[in-house]
Amino acid sequence: MEHRQKPVIYQLLPRLYTNYCEHPVPNGSIATNGCGKLNGITDEILRNIKDLGVTHVWYTGVIEHSHDADYTRYGISRNNPHVVKGKAGSPYAITDYYDIDPDLAEDVEHRIDEFERLVERTHRQGMRVIIDFVPNHVAREYHSDAKPRGIEDFGAGDDTEMMFSPRNDFYYITRQLFSPSVSMGSGSDAYIEFPAKASGNDCFTAFPGVNDWYDTVKLNYGIDYGNGTRHFDPVPPVWLKMLHILRYWASKGIDGFRCDMVHMVPTEFWHWAIPQVKETYPDVVFIAEIYEVGLYRPYIYHGGFDYLYDKVTLYDTLRGIECGNVSAAALTSCWQTVDGINSRMLNFLENHDEQRFASEQYAGDAWRVVPSLVVSAMINTGAMMIYGGQELGERADEAEGYSGRDGRTTIFDYWSIPTVRQWLNGGRCDGELSYKQRRLRELYRKVLTMCNSEEAVQRGLFFDLMYVNYDNPGLNPHRQYAFMRGSERETLLIVVNFDTEEREVSVKIPRHAFEYLKLNEGSVKARELLKGTSAVKELSSLRPFVTMVGGRNAVIWKIVNEDIGKATAEPRRRKSASADSAPTKIKKK
Repeated sequence: MEHRQKPVIYQLLPRLYTNYCEHPVPNGSIATNGCGKLNGITDEILRNIKDLGVTHVWYTGVIEHSHDADYTRYGISRNNPHVVKGKAGSPYAITDYYDIDPDLAEDVEHRIDEFERLVERTHRQGMRVIIDFVPNHVAREYHSDAKPRGIEDFGAGDDTEMMFSPRNDFYYITRQLFSPSVSMGSGSDAYIEFPAKASGNDCFTAFPGVNDWYDTVKLNYGIDYGNGTRHFDPVPPVWLKMLHILRYWASKGIDGFRCDMVHMVPTEFWHWAIPQVKETYPDVVFIAEIYEVGLYRPYIYHGGFDYLYDKVTLYDTLRGIECGNVSAAALTSCWQTVDGINSRMLNFLENHDEQRFASEQYAGDAWRVVPSLVVSAMINTGAMMIYGGQELGERADEAEGYSGRDGRTTIFDYWSIPTVRQWLNGGRCDGELSYKQRRLRELYRKVLTMCNSEEAVQRGLFFDLMYVNYDNPGLNPHRQYAFMRGSERETLLIVVNFDTEEREVSVKIPRHAFEYLKLNEGSVKARELLKGTSAVKELSSLRPFVTMVGGRNAVIWKIVNEDIGKATAEPRRRKSASADSAPTKIKKK
């Protein structure tokens, strides 16, 4: 029986990823700082991404969005700079849902062709393609010059005298001029919008602040936010337009959509749209960016999503353990919170919204990542994602422009990523990395490859060992976390250590674990997968499993089930006391 892959996603912004400008200038133009191109993502680069164990590449910011560069000679409208964040603009302020951003093209007139060839190259290297779908809002100056015949622009037929109408695409603050707390210019340079439209972060005022999404306009999915009524019959115009957009990009051969801020769009839309896309393109996956745990299940079971961001449970907990005073034992509540939908979670330690792990605002050292990386990649059978440069220890030290020095790689500016630029070396992927960088990249390659090479990780069961170890003096539940993954043929015993010092850890394994994982007790020659060492280990419900775990490190002991009892080990007197404690709820992942 063939089993599905565990998705391992590599996120990259083409604008940044293949930009080799060595000395970009803060707030620099595209002429000064350059811009990565789709054609620059070559077979060689894709082979090196694939080598990390990656199954999917998420190309972020490929659809045309607001930017400062001038492409009017190609028939593309110029954006007013006062409603563009940074020089390069936000990838989430879409100006044309049917077009590829001209910044990314070597030949602007053939930008769609260049994207289609990138899709072909990615598929040729054995990986799938994910792009963004931004359903909640559009850029303030949305205008599609590439839309198919018969398609109307958003807002084209709106009644601007109504704050809400079931037939409108936007929400209007009637008889008020758009007047955010940032300058809209003056004279012929001014941006004028009357009446004002609601901003994308549900800001229903003509006066959004600098931290509001003032560069975007909220789309109307049939909810009257004035009185809370919902108007889904007849189908709202925005629904029909968005379904057409999804089908358009699916027809280009892409394999999935990372859907932006899905909880700001009603589940009824997703319940209606996703099955219609999958009717024609059954293998297209839908990934939800979502930040409300109470909505996880509705957006899976009713909305139809394949995977959801697990940000507010696993990511936030791991960050709390690393940066705050959160106990490692809190990881148990993470999987319990998503119990039953664990396989639908997407885990990550970095993405374009979050601070880099190695940044001074987060861990400050890329090598502290080992325990967090192992937990994220191996706690369930759901998806795992890394962000381009993470595997090289990118720190995002620069103040690139719009967002300043905030520990994030900018999404608003024309810039290059120092570690990526160094490694790619003009596309040759042979850059002179430091010894630590090479070891770090190899660590990521090992862990991410195990997501599919180890069947216990790819499709195995999960067993949390913490409930029998809270009173165990050989394991500190505040700094160590232990769990098992098991399949028919193999079992992994995984211990992570968030402490700075190496520890000898003794892990109690309850009899229930042996029964649940269909594992025998006895001596076995086990292999530790991170270091590649082997040792004779004893699996017993009466005596702890003892292992050394380095500071800020992990061990992954692999036991081939059929080998248990075959290893030669010094016989030990059995104790009469059982390591079992009260049973806990254990579920498949």
